[in-house]
Amino acid sequence: MTEPESELGISLSHRERVADWQAVRAAQTRFVSVTISENVNWTSSASEHSLLGAQEAGLHVGGRHYARPGAVHDQAELFVRTASRLGAFSPGSLAPTLEVAAPSVDDRFIKAWIKHVRHAARIERVLIYADHDCWAHRLHPDRWADSEVVLWLARHNGIPGRPGWFHSRLGVHQHAFAPDVPGIDGPVEQNAVVYPFTLGDLLL
Repeated sequence: MTEPESELGISLSHRERVADWQAVRAAQTRFVSVTISENVNWTSSASEHSLLGAQEAGLHVGGRHYARPGAVHDQAELFVRTASRLGAFSPGSLAPTLEVAAPSVDDRFIKAWIKHVRHAARIERVLIYADHDCWAHRLHPDRWADSEVVLWLARHNGIPGRPGWFHSRLGVHQHAFAPDVPGIDGPVEQNAVVYPFTLGDLLL
């Protein structure tokens, strides 16, 4: 039995501009993650515009928070307020994502962020995003990744859904940063669902 073809998505920050959301959708993009907050006080009107555009195009879109060390509850609260205002916790949305790239953002931070967001947003499913080095050497997901946590690995090997690293909760692979997504000018982060997970496993 062969594995089904991976479902595809993109990640956006405030830097990327989407010229044509219908072209993005027509290119088999199914889900979108947008960085809408960082630390305790950063939000972006450009990112919010992207999130709303993806919603209007009928894509499964969710908010992402870029973590910085310290003040975990304040960071979680900023994210929840921003995502709630944008309707990013509605059923069918991509689950909220925490991006763990900054040094000193550790397992304790992640566990506390998950707990606070779940309570404040009244949701359970969350996605935790980090690069291969973080997953292999810094983070210990078995300490906090329960059945409603999905891991997201960034490793640009060009092989969608096959990151070359395994964990039972690994459900998303960022496989490329390239300028070949219709409707978007310039390079964009490209993602694929990792088998046996499906897109439904990533949604609220």
